[in-house]
Amino acid sequence: MGNYSAVNEFFLVGLSQYPELQLFLFLLCLIMYVIIILGNSLLIFISILDSHLHTPMYFFLRNLSFLDICYTSSSIPPMLVIFLSERKSISFFGCALQMVVSLGLGSTECVLLAVMACDRYVAICNPLKYPIIMNKALYVHMAAWSWILGCLNSLMQTVLTMVLPFCGNNVIDRLTCEILALLKLICSDISMNILIMTVASIVLLIIPLLLIFISYIFILSSILRIKSTEGRKKAFSTCSAHLTVVILFYGSALFMYMKPKSKYTKASDEIISLSYGVVTPMLNPIIYSLRNKEVKEAVNKVLRRYLLIWKM
Repeated sequence: MGNYSAVNEFFLVGLSQYPELQLFLFLLCLIMYVIIILGNSLLIFISILDSHLHTPMYFFLRNLSFLDICYTSSSIPPMLVIFLSERKSISFFGCALQMVVSLGLGSTECVLLAVMACDRYVAICNPLKYPIIMNKALYVHMAAWSWILGCLNSLMQTVLTMVLPFCGNNVIDRLTCEILALLKLICSDISMNILIMTVASIVLLIIPLLLIFISYIFILSSILRIKSTEGRKKAFSTCSAHLTVVILFYGSALFMYMKPKSKYTKASDEIISLSYGVVTPMLNPIIYSLRNKEVKEAVNKVLRRYLLIWKM
């Protein structure tokens, strides 16, 4: 039998072997967090104010921006405290809350990106039927089910993990509470947890990725059939931002979890994990702003309106 003991807190010691980097990482993550909050809030604000952006695509984009704000707010502020703290601890409840929020929002983003790909498929492959197919009731339900599936998966996996007995070792070699790191500290059988995690990964990660891949095969086929160069350019520009975000999100996630593990790459794993949780949400609004003509026009319109009001 393992040496079971009650665990009241966990110690997050990721990158603690580099004390000279703590202040630099604190400032870097703080600046990135401010950019994430401002960038995503601005994107939500602009898409609500401009009536031309009241479409399914921008409704999903508002959900994505709100998701990124919530995701980073659950991990970055505690991370900033840990960078400056010598104790580097988090309470049992705080760890569970951080895990349920981050896992739930990460799962939701996987489904939401697939939903956005389906929206682009209908818009490009069936443009005449797009307003009928992607009606308000449908796209609201699609977004709602993305959140419901992600939250249910997160709640179930977190509860099944946190009710298990820990062996007394409460040191997590990560910057945040991650389910895989916590499972290593459990004394009892975790085969059920692994099974549920595998099924959830297939349903919420592999299947959405396949849907995105299939959608873009049809999208590319439709774009290539467009005769005019201007038409092809316009069609591709409507989905290039989403495709860039998908590559960034899934690329960093797959690289982080599928590359060979080694004790010599522990620090690099932490850096990749940090970029996955911070850099991607920071770049999302930048990508959608720079690669989307409608967003840039809406930003200019809102700025001109408020400058006019300010001058008056």
